[in-house]
Amino acid sequence: MNRLKAFGSGVAAAALAFAGLGAAAVLGAGQADGATASASALSSQWYAAAPYLMPLDNNPPSATAIMDASGLKAFQLAFILAPNGGGCSPTWDGTAAVSSDTAVADVISAIRAKGGDVSVSIGGYNGTKLGQACSDAASTAAAYQQVITKYGLKAIDFDLEEPEYENTAAVAHEIGAAKILQQNNPGLYVSVTTAGTAAGTGWFGQQMLNEAKSQGFTPNNFSIMPFDGGFSGAASQTSALTAFNGLLQSTFGWDAATAYAHEGFSGMNGRSDSGEYFYQADFQTVLDYATSHGMGRFTFWSLNRDRQCSPPDNNGTTSGTCSSVPQADWDFAKYSVKFAGATPPVTTPPTTPPTTPPGGGCAGVTAWTASAVYVGGNEVQHNGHKWKAKWWTTNEEPGTTGEWGVWQDEGAC
Repeated sequence: MNRLKAFGSGVAAAALAFAGLGAAAVLGAGQADGATASASALSSQWYAAAPYLMPLDNNPPSATAIMDASGLKAFQLAFILAPNGGGCSPTWDGTAAVSSDTAVADVISAIRAKGGDVSVSIGGYNGTKLGQACSDAASTAAAYQQVITKYGLKAIDFDLEEPEYENTAAVAHEIGAAKILQQNNPGLYVSVTTAGTAAGTGWFGQQMLNEAKSQGFTPNNFSIMPFDGGFSGAASQTSALTAFNGLLQSTFGWDAATAYAHEGFSGMNGRSDSGEYFYQADFQTVLDYATSHGMGRFTFWSLNRDRQCSPPDNNGTTSGTCSSVPQADWDFAKYSVKFAGATPPVTTPPTTPPTTPPGGGCAGVTAWTASAVYVGGNEVQHNGHKWKAKWWTTNEEPGTTGEWGVWQDEGAC
């Protein structure tokens, strides 16, 4: 279940994109960032509803714009990994050290300035996890404590997936670290997310639950991801959630209500990696199931994908930056808002003609031609969209080489 979590390095460009968040303070490296840490905690229901957002990759959208448009208040920022070059210290995506970060700190400050907050997710599908790189639970916890202290966190998510959750020692390190962080940070909201199957979760997911039981660790919730496993729509997902509830009961000796209170759903909006489709109606069905059963968490991968592709079906492919289904921007975020107990704003069309001059964002941008030579940063307009070259190119038509080709789609004119 790769969920298109990490495509390329993209960190520098994304950091520049987030620089436009304005009033966010730049926080010094290595400090317990006072401006960030001073934010008031949200209710736990908001942390339980926080969708995933990659702040440094997958064409990150403006978090504050999402807040304004959807009513969302909480974000699950992803992912903290071990350094690509090795070591037991936290980085964003394996490349950007937390100790010297200012780009993500700016994002967090901007969110908190509007009354929101963040949780940070560790692990995911790609890269080396700290549970694999660190020597024991204590050193793993110490690495994560740096993240909590740096950003003044009140919530954290352990996303335990392949291949890490197939490593018994690594899982023991992660679960042990989660327990230590829970003890050393009173009130910290802790979620654990893992793979979903028709049976609830697979063999390795069950071993992770067994490890938690053996260590006496109980997070706020255990969430499964019912997609990329032969799922088809909401009915298959709610069936998996029912099965997972049974696993929680049998593992921890809970009754059904207690198990549901510790159970979470983590979906994938639109087209999944394996070609499954989950539409807005599917999200509503799962949301109704979650609320009627008193479930503890409702989230999805990802806000980077919570916008329509061009064309809307993305030619039958899955993207890390759009959903591949027809939608309005942030349609899926509004289901998280509902789970948190809030009412999303109603989006109404403008009553007056737009004041943008003809051509919109493409005004003054030259049209693409096959014979021209372009270098990284050159912009062209083609088929009603504006495109930016990532590197040297000639005779490569924008929109025909796929999302990871030379041309970056900057949106419709």
